[in-house]
Amino acid sequence: MASYLFVDVDTLLSKLRQRGISIDLFELANKLRGGAALAAGLTSFNDLVAVAIANWEMQDALYSGAVSPQRAFSASGFALCSVADRHTLESILWRDYLQHDPAVNELILATNDTAILPMLARVRLAPGGRIRVWGEADPAGLHLPGVIVQPLETTLGIHGALVALYIDFENIAISLDKQGYTVNLEHLIARFVAQARAHGQITHMAAYAPWGQRGSLPPLVDNVGREITDDAPSRLAMSNIDPVFNLPGKNSADMRIARDLMADLMRPESPDVFILASGDRDFNEVINTLRSHNKQVIVWGVRGSISRQVETNPAVIVEYIEDFTSMQPHEALGRLYGATAPTPQAHATPPIDVRPSQWVSAILQYDNLAAGNYIVTRSALERQLLAVNAVVSDDRAANLVTQAMAMDLFHTEDGEILSVNLAHPLVEQTRLVRDRIVARVANTLDVRGWEYVNYGFLLKGIAMDRDLDRPGLNSSDQWRSEWVDCLVREGILHRELVPHRHNPDDLVPVIKLSDNTIQRLEEVEEVGDQGPGFLYSRVDPDLLDAMQRRIVVSVEQFTSFRGFLWCPLGSLHRRLRAHDPGMVFQQAIEGLLELQAVRVEEYENPQSEFRTKGISLILDTPYVQEVLRTRDFFVLALLGLYDRHEAISHVTVSRETGFQTDQLELWLSIMNDENVLNPVPGRVGQYSLFRTHHTVASVANRGRQDG
Repeated sequence: MASYLFVDVDTLLSKLRQRGISIDLFELANKLRGGAALAAGLTSFNDLVAVAIANWEMQDALYSGAVSPQRAFSASGFALCSVADRHTLESILWRDYLQHDPAVNELILATNDTAILPMLARVRLAPGGRIRVWGEADPAGLHLPGVIVQPLETTLGIHGALVALYIDFENIAISLDKQGYTVNLEHLIARFVAQARAHGQITHMAAYAPWGQRGSLPPLVDNVGREITDDAPSRLAMSNIDPVFNLPGKNSADMRIARDLMADLMRPESPDVFILASGDRDFNEVINTLRSHNKQVIVWGVRGSISRQVETNPAVIVEYIEDFTSMQPHEALGRLYGATAPTPQAHATPPIDVRPSQWVSAILQYDNLAAGNYIVTRSALERQLLAVNAVVSDDRAANLVTQAMAMDLFHTEDGEILSVNLAHPLVEQTRLVRDRIVARVANTLDVRGWEYVNYGFLLKGIAMDRDLDRPGLNSSDQWRSEWVDCLVREGILHRELVPHRHNPDDLVPVIKLSDNTIQRLEEVEEVGDQGPGFLYSRVDPDLLDAMQRRIVVSVEQFTSFRGFLWCPLGSLHRRLRAHDPGMVFQQAIEGLLELQAVRVEEYENPQSEFRTKGISLILDTPYVQEVLRTRDFFVLALLGLYDRHEAISHVTVSRETGFQTDQLELWLSIMNDENVLNPVPGRVGQYSLFRTHHTVASVANRGRQDG
């Protein structure tokens, strides 16, 4: 049994050089051997098998004219193992040192090469034996129990170079977007931090951009494809990257970054390494100043976007962001939304939440243009995005449309005339959400006769819209608020602050339809042509008629049983909520008003200090009389079956009334909702009659009087 220390000299020295850490090789070798003996609990260095592994010829060439690593490690008591081909490293260690040891007390492997870690699974440990990995390589994914991972620099007490990172985020994000990459902020943050740590100890990180300025940055997404541009500052801050605001445009960011760089340079504890994430040539003078103070300068940039002056500057190290981030193209984001799904069913359920985004703006503005002339050109859409402040410049507009086309949101055959991809889930869901919210506002204004809709009232109404009960939709009040705000920004809705009707000193937000939306709705209503620009759809006539009949029956029962003249409109809606897949209830009320079958007014409520919106029947209206006659006929048929002790079922009720399937199902449903009928437990399709129910008793009494 023995304790082992294997030092992978090649990767160890390479990492130290990369981080700019300067250390005496004799001191390093002695610290490694001494630290390993202490960790293993040994009383003598001689009880430790210490092996230094390297391509010694390569190391001697790198340290020509200085003390060679081979000499330093040999003098410090290490056995030297020469490995010219790293692919054989694992097999050599196993064959020459570990294969014949029946039980290892302690094994310490100092390396950053994950390729040799699988060897650890074959090591036979003595009871209480341990394996340590000194370095950044993490063997957790190998499922090796008991392996202890320790940062080598911390273990040896080595203090690396101090690093400061300055990110011209606007420059980097736009450059990635222009090169066809989706800007995954979560991935970018993780890779930026990891790459900065590879150069030493991070002292400061900052990201400069016009945060919060709509359309100044390309869409920033998370790992599942949701746009999180508005959340970018908080996400950066959570990773210890200071989000610094500057006005849009490169000059604003350049001056702010240059000023902060110079301030950092003049501090007593200034960083040893300055990393500048930007390819702008305006930083050449700053770079030269840093180098004149013996600071290492590293520039991160996107290929094709770095200034040639910076790229060819011999005083800097250039690292390409694509190389250490593995960013995905726009097409990959389209696949996340299901744009390339093979079946229509896959299109119907997008895998991610549908929230307002810059792509949503492009879809909505395309529809606004299409509503006017049905032909939308690329240049017209770009101008429209700029006009509604969805983007801040012509370049951003062009980039956004290019990205939307790469995601398969839009198609074009001649490069100019655009057509929207109706099969794309994001297009379908964007139009659905817009139309449901617009229709709800329009119907609320029509039915209730209001000048506006209270913001909170609208959010509650959207929450009850069953047409939005789909994956990725209507998930929370936050979701609903974001969409209402989006439609306001896009000019589809209009928001105002008005005095509260009960407290004029308190201003409350309210929502109206914009003038353009009102005009579009009037055109749809007049000609029945929905066109490609606005999909304001009317409710199915059969569904609407069924809801109107439910309303008449429910209001009549409520008012006659309680002796009231009216029924609270909100309570009625809640009672019939299960049969309202969206706007059916509101449009049914609107239809009954047009038939002059009901009144909708504000009534004094004895249980509240405020007036309550209520509905009452106009009983001598032909429509109301026809619905109540049908109800009475149906109840009498149920009474006939009850009196003859026949089972009440679909078959018997159909025979008794002569109603066909749809009509029969409707009236059985109405009677069930009104508690006239109740399903018989354990007997599918059979009902029991509530004989003493107010409506049943009233109909029975009228039947006897008529008889």
